[in-house]
Amino acid sequence: MKGHALEEQTVFEEEQPVFEIGVVVPKRDEKQEIDNENCVDVLAAEFRKMGLIVERVVGLQNEILKLAAPLAILGKAAAELQLKKRTYIGVDLQFEWDEIDAFIRQPDGSLFSWHERLLCYHHMLYGTVNVDNSIMLKFDNKEVYWEMGESVLRKLELEGIVKEVFPLHDDVMRKQLLKIWALNWWDFTKQPIDEICSYYGMKIATYFAFLGMYTRWLLFPAAFGLILHLIDFGSLQLFVLPVFFVSLVMWAVLFFQFWKRKNSALLSRWQVNQAPGAGREHKAFDLEWSLFQYPSELMKKQGSDKIIEKEVYQREEWLRRFMRYRNDFVVILSIICLQLPFELAYAHLYEVVTSDLLKFGLTVVYLLAIQYFTRIGGKMAVDLVNREISNNIEYRADSLVYKVFGLYFMQSYVGLFYHTLLHRNIMTLRQVLIQRLIFSEVLENLLENSIPYLKYSFKKYRAVRTKRKGERGSFAGKFPRVEKEYLKPAYSASISEELEDGLFDDFLELALQFGMIMMFACAFPLAFTFATLNNITEIRTDALKLLVMLRRPIPRRDATIGAWLNIFQFLIVMSICTNCVLLVCLYDREGKWNISPGLAAILLMEHALLLIKFLFSHIVPEEPAWVRANRMKNATHAQDMCSRELLRTISGGQKTFKELVKNE
Repeated sequence: MKGHALEEQTVFEEEQPVFEIGVVVPKRDEKQEIDNENCVDVLAAEFRKMGLIVERVVGLQNEILKLAAPLAILGKAAAELQLKKRTYIGVDLQFEWDEIDAFIRQPDGSLFSWHERLLCYHHMLYGTVNVDNSIMLKFDNKEVYWEMGESVLRKLELEGIVKEVFPLHDDVMRKQLLKIWALNWWDFTKQPIDEICSYYGMKIATYFAFLGMYTRWLLFPAAFGLILHLIDFGSLQLFVLPVFFVSLVMWAVLFFQFWKRKNSALLSRWQVNQAPGAGREHKAFDLEWSLFQYPSELMKKQGSDKIIEKEVYQREEWLRRFMRYRNDFVVILSIICLQLPFELAYAHLYEVVTSDLLKFGLTVVYLLAIQYFTRIGGKMAVDLVNREISNNIEYRADSLVYKVFGLYFMQSYVGLFYHTLLHRNIMTLRQVLIQRLIFSEVLENLLENSIPYLKYSFKKYRAVRTKRKGERGSFAGKFPRVEKEYLKPAYSASISEELEDGLFDDFLELALQFGMIMMFACAFPLAFTFATLNNITEIRTDALKLLVMLRRPIPRRDATIGAWLNIFQFLIVMSICTNCVLLVCLYDREGKWNISPGLAAILLMEHALLLIKFLFSHIVPEEPAWVRANRMKNATHAQDMCSRELLRTISGGQKTFKELVKNE
């Protein structure tokens, strides 16, 4: 018993409570009398009753309740949530505070991940209900009745008294990440992925792991492309370009196979029990379960007749398929009828205009107009996805990714196809590629980093101006740090905040860049060098954006790149086709399209590259041997432990699960 108490004391000493949640309420009118029934005072008292540490900070416009939870309180909430955590035998079991030593800690030494802590906070904050009769609460002459069985936080949100509940930055961790990550330019692509995972969650850490690995792998094609640009191979150019392109295809296929291996290693290190392909199977299971819930509700009303049940399931299955295909058809039709003519008109005008100044002006007008068209198309895609009958958020998010990427694919590449196929103008194609890679990417980086700062500055200015008007120009105060954090923008997607966060825009930028440099590699090999320099900068600017300019994002459990992997694979196949067409245009400059030995060799190369992609995708295993062996060892160990526990239970043994783990 003394040993167990000492272990618990050590646990408490290791993890000191940190303020992680902020609850924003309007600032109390100082002229109002202090009332024991003030709803903010009641809310703070209820939080303290459940064991939370509450610190009230009065700002210029708002009052913010900063909340922290001791480890024991989080453990109690995790047990109530029946949260599953990884144990030392490699199996995810329901968390129990009394068996705390059986559960593996996070890479940073904490018991719960950021995602798990946020789940516990949500359970505690919204689980505070009234167990007595109706209570009247007051706030600035406004009366609110807190009914029995009602959540006080939810009630105050509906009444507009609680403005927002948001995650807080940890100053110590943020300063550490600024030093070793955002401001550490000497390591180029090296990043503290485990620390990022601990602070931001697995999804954001996965993005930065992918971006870092992608940038490192870009060094090979960037060097190859720079050599092709600097050295004039003369008549050998037509032989060097096919070698360059074949190397690129092999590079791209190998990169994504090794990324799958790295992702498997990260999943193992972050205690996510997932085999190769298990993510797709898990999503499919979640999807099927969510689809079965709606017919089950119908069956409660219609009875339990098996024939009726079968008919209901079949009708709902085909209805969902029809709605999904209908939505896809609407998106494709809108692209063909609305966006395609606009893109072709711009490409044609760019081809016939001779003045460079007019071309630049045309490009500026095009970029501004296309933002409007894309925003309309994105809203339409969100509306269509919301109409699909599915409760699975990840499935709906993936559906949105495919639809919106179709819009951006048309926007980004149709004009380039036009210059390549119809006019066979390689020089114009190179000019457009340079504009897109340099002008567009630099502009996007400036916008994505400056817009959050401008929004934050405008909110501060408006708050100070309002305060000065209220105090007739005598105001000279400062914002508390936590109120500044509240004024910062959230890490949200430009398309749908409901289904996606800011990672949607970051992955979209990477996918469009990858498609541009891969599909037109033979026309502009130097594009890989530009992409490498841009990505090295992107790593640090994205880190600064998250740490300084935005609020702390809400973590997501998913630890893969999801639907974006399929999009990258699609772009590899497209690049094989487009680069073979480019080689044909370079080889057959007169446009006779005669099947000469050179053209025949290019066609054969296309089929050979498709075969290489298929073979390389199966030669390199998606999971490292040590991860597979560790998973099999854990499975065998778990089976053995469960068998022993079952035998001891049958024989009346009294040993606990924790004692069994210790003996092992």
